[in-house]
Amino acid sequence: MKKILAMSLAILIAFTLSACGGITITPADSGSGTQEETATPAVPTDTPVPDKVQSETPDPASQDEVPSGTIKPAQASASDTDGTKTPGKNNTVSPSAGATTGQKNALQKAHSYLSFSAFSYNGLVDQLEYEGFTHEEAVYGADNCGADWDAQAVEKAKSYLKFSSFSHDGLIDQLEYEGFTHDQAVYGADNCGLEGGSQAVAKAKSYLDFSAFSYDGLVEQLEYEGFSHEDAVNAADNCGADWNEQAAKKAKSYLDLSSFSRNGLIDQLEYEGFTHDQAVYGVEANGL
Repeated sequence: MKKILAMSLAILIAFTLSACGGITITPADSGSGTQEETATPAVPTDTPVPDKVQSETPDPASQDEVPSGTIKPAQASASDTDGTKTPGKNNTVSPSAGATTGQKNALQKAHSYLSFSAFSYNGLVDQLEYEGFTHEEAVYGADNCGADWDAQAVEKAKSYLKFSSFSHDGLIDQLEYEGFTHDQAVYGADNCGLEGGSQAVAKAKSYLDFSAFSYDGLVEQLEYEGFSHEDAVNAADNCGADWNEQAAKKAKSYLDLSSFSRNGLIDQLEYEGFTHDQAVYGVEANGL
């Protein structure tokens, strides 16, 4: 009985100590009457145990993943390669690159003009300004239109010769008036197919269509227009004029403007280069 009571007391003490977390009592084997006491240290409650431990060595980033704080190099695009010449590709900057809308329009208008007419550089700039373009826009158009100004002078010279007659010097003067340089004008006159002799004849005939001339007066007029003396004389010889009839027309033109005596009108016609016989013919043809 005493033995049972002692064992009950020992079990009660063991439960009490176990509840306090201090000492763990391991019951003795059934064949042993000794008690083995093992102390288990208490775990501190102020140090939390991490739920998950991160690896000290991170996994290598994939091709598209970049570790935080690392800048991913941008891949070069077509627009990022400006200034880098690409083998096999045309890297030439066009004349219109960087041009304003007004400059591009002026260039387009310049091409349009040159497609149907000939212009000097200055003449094209003036025309573009007349169209309302600014001076800078007009200059850009003339600078970048690709015109050969010598060739333009030749074409302009040919266009003049289609409706009028010119001496070599007269054509140069006309081209310079149109804005061509002297060298360009000379080139145009030299290469337009101008034949001084035939031009002088044509010019002589054009004069006789609207006015009366004596032989000498016509030669002087042609020389004044820039024809050589030889071309002028040849033209007067071959224009087909009737000098008596020319004296009669000249006498009439004077009488339409003023009053003359017979002798006064003869003197005036002789002053104009008619011979005495031609002057007398002209006066008598008008009733004096």
